[in-house]
Amino acid sequence: MTRTGWTIAIGVLVGLLPGLALAQVPEGYPGSYKEIVAAAQKEGKLVVYSTTDSASAEPLLKDFKTLYPFLQVEYNDLNSTELYNRFISEAAAGAGSGDLLWSSAMDLQMKLVADGYSQAYESAELRHLPAWSVSDKKAYGTTLEPLVIVYNKRLLPADAVPQSHADLARLLKEKVQLFKGKAAMYDAEKSGVGFLLITQDFVNWPQFWDLAAAFGKSGAKYYTSAGAMMEKVASGEHLLAYNIFGSYAMLRMKKDPNIGLVSPKDYTLGMSRIAFIPKAARHPNSAKLFLDYMLSKRGQNLMANQSLLHAVRSDVEGQATAGALHKELGDKLKPIPVSAKLLEYLDPARRLEVLNKWKQAARSQ
Repeated sequence: MTRTGWTIAIGVLVGLLPGLALAQVPEGYPGSYKEIVAAAQKEGKLVVYSTTDSASAEPLLKDFKTLYPFLQVEYNDLNSTELYNRFISEAAAGAGSGDLLWSSAMDLQMKLVADGYSQAYESAELRHLPAWSVSDKKAYGTTLEPLVIVYNKRLLPADAVPQSHADLARLLKEKVQLFKGKAAMYDAEKSGVGFLLITQDFVNWPQFWDLAAAFGKSGAKYYTSAGAMMEKVASGEHLLAYNIFGSYAMLRMKKDPNIGLVSPKDYTLGMSRIAFIPKAARHPNSAKLFLDYMLSKRGQNLMANQSLLHAVRSDVEGQATAGALHKELGDKLKPIPVSAKLLEYLDPARRLEVLNKWKQAARSQ
């Protein structure tokens, strides 16, 4: 998405109901949770750094406010690289930073965890989460979102709609004039998410570099923002965009009947927006409330049915859920685990090697 560091201020500090905090312990939580709620009420504020666009986050933020109206929530909507660099810079300066980091750049989030920036917190919702989505109680995957191909149904002929990664590579090569300058994907050099996705592509499909070269030869355009790519496809400037979050595509399809999507039939990556609470968070208890809320059945239901962010919990129903994805894709769905293994390609030498290979492919026209 195009990031402007946009901030939402939600709620005001409520002093009229001194006993309010004690009434906000979620059902089924331990009685001691009231201490976290009371401490959060004293903090009075929560600062979130997130790559989730404000439109998708808005239903969650509004509902969270109804539960904890005493909190002022500052929501900073950033791109993945900007979020990482901003947090690192603020942490080095000892300045105030985000209380909760929520990012789709899974590898960058895990690097921050590995570098000691995350505090351990055992969420009361832990038992409801799949094992692959949690790392050492320091990083929590909150979603399971498919990476899809988005296309313009009005302009792209039916016989040019790809059904798999190999199919996309073939079409880009065979229909040169149709796709010339009309395909889009993430800029892996400038986008943290973009880099993550190309590494996961070639892990699952060694022929990925053939697809990357096909994009390059077609004169493809490269972006740091899924939102920008969606706009270009909707306007007809591009015919398709690759590796778009299914959540964003589904939201856009509700408004624009010309948008179509394909979940690749050979494999579909499933990514997760990772959340963690920094050790130096100024409002750690407020962050715990928001993390637990996002992982709760209530929060996950909103993700699935309003934000369309694809709930990670198996006990949530709806189109945008892990259950629906597994039913549709079966073993073709490849969730990216929340684990230290994601750090492999962030080693400077490995990262440079991958980026050089990608740049060579991207410029192969």
